[in-house]
Amino acid sequence: MSRGPRLVVLGRQGAGKGTQAAMLAEHYGVSHLSTGDLFRAAARAGTPFGLEAQRYMDDGNLVPDDIVVGVVEERLLGDGDIERGFVLDGFPRTEPQARELERVLEAHPLDGVIELLVPTEVVLERMEGRRVCEQCGATYHVHSPPRENWTCDVCGGRVVQRDDDTEEAITRRLELYERETRPLTDFYRGRGLLVEVDGVGDPHDVFERVVKAVDRLDDWSQDSW
Repeated sequence: MSRGPRLVVLGRQGAGKGTQAAMLAEHYGVSHLSTGDLFRAAARAGTPFGLEAQRYMDDGNLVPDDIVVGVVEERLLGDGDIERGFVLDGFPRTEPQARELERVLEAHPLDGVIELLVPTEVVLERMEGRRVCEQCGATYHVHSPPRENWTCDVCGGRVVQRDDDTEEAITRRLELYERETRPLTDFYRGRGLLVEVDGVGDPHDVFERVVKAVDRLDDWSQDSW
């Protein structure tokens, strides 16, 4: 059976990583693995790493690298995603995490790393205008609101601006990205895996560019498992 690609999607906050990763996963019939979803699923399943991750999140603390890697490794090795293909979104965030991912994927390495390039002014506009349902997490924007009075179209919950979507908070997150995650681009460029894609424009136009980039990667579609 042929497999899908094994991908990592990188990009600054507001670059559209989650949207593009979800669309890629559906397009290629593989799993979309976002760290937040992985943490929650592992906690519900009661796995050792999942419970540890939940403890840190409940206390409002960052989850340490060894636990993040453990949660990702549990999923990749446990559900067969390594063989079938996957799209990772939100991991790795640092070079040490990237090196740990290489260890996990030693026998089945990544096919490519897609970096979505979006200018700072576009990121700020996207994130300052973002609104999120308090109940289900559905995402909207001031330019594309829910149908009725900031009430979620999906579940009827209240749609609000997140506390960390203010200009000051966004600027801090972008600075953190440049300091901690930006070095990953050089790391993956040195591995010959990095593919830069223009992330500006309608999400479907961006998706077409991303798919063209993925389909040009070396021969992953010829592999079987």
